[in-house]
Amino acid sequence: MPERILEIKNLKKFFPIRGGILGRPIGYVYAVNGVNFHINRGETLGLVGESGCGKTTVGRCILKLIQPTDGEILFEGNDIARLPEGEMQKFRSRMQIVFQDPYASLNPRWTIKDIVGEPLVVRGIAHGEEMRKTVLNLLSRVGLSEDHLNRFPHEFSGGQRQRIGIARALAVDPEFIVLDEPTSSLDVSVQAQTLNLLKELQKDLKLTYLFISHNLSVIKHMSDRIAVMYLGKVVEMAPKGALFERQLHPYTQALFQAIPIPDPDVRRERVVLKGDVPSPANPPPGCPFHPRCPIAIDVCSRVEPPLVEVEPDHWAACHLAGQQIVASK
Repeated sequence: MPERILEIKNLKKFFPIRGGILGRPIGYVYAVNGVNFHINRGETLGLVGESGCGKTTVGRCILKLIQPTDGEILFEGNDIARLPEGEMQKFRSRMQIVFQDPYASLNPRWTIKDIVGEPLVVRGIAHGEEMRKTVLNLLSRVGLSEDHLNRFPHEFSGGQRQRIGIARALAVDPEFIVLDEPTSSLDVSVQAQTLNLLKELQKDLKLTYLFISHNLSVIKHMSDRIAVMYLGKVVEMAPKGALFERQLHPYTQALFQAIPIPDPDVRRERVVLKGDVPSPANPPPGCPFHPRCPIAIDVCSRVEPPLVEVEPDHWAACHLAGQQIVASK
């Protein structure tokens, strides 16, 4: 049985909506509302969904960049969800993140040597000339050179900046990395180079990834298993091959029908979901997808379906799991 490096149980993150003179909570944004999944050592779990579904919040909660409201975060069997910062420090170097925006994630006043070297100094791993040599090795691993050491972030392209962010994440020799849409702001050709670099690093360093994206093509290229999120919940999860062959949840089916076909002569009918995504501050009762679901029945508006194993290793949260949606004539 594969070793689980990370297991998430009933993870929740609610952000208060404050109002009045005293700024007291008058409601909550249910950004993450009961998420469950696990990641095996050495694999990549792709987390996909529309903007605002809670993907990034899940990643930041796992790393304790924001404090989760409830739930368990088991890293190598240790529940880190409620650890005080002092005890959390010993896990920091084993869990890292590559942020979405390479322009905002680097200090514009620091040179690349300082940016990549800071984790080494903070963790007491290397100082002085030893730190410089380690930074050079890290830059070399991501395709940069000694000429880049004393330059500032504004002197680099977007792809180069993201490579710097990757080098910084690797500095403390982590085991698990959250990749928060690391290629979404890059040109297509640069995206391919960055994705191939990440796969190469994973193989060489035996890394485990949580890869967050809204791009199904990128998710397919990178992932071993895929979890689909909608309105703060995981609605479907399966190995990559099984999910691309057969989608059990109507939301996942609609997502896959929206993938462009690279052939101008091929035509297909697709389902266009009606309405907007409900507000996470006022989620609907029952199944969160039922207001937009073309096959919803009465029970969907009253009873929230649990995430269950419908087929071997293929999980879905739907009362009608497996029933195919079709485009209306």
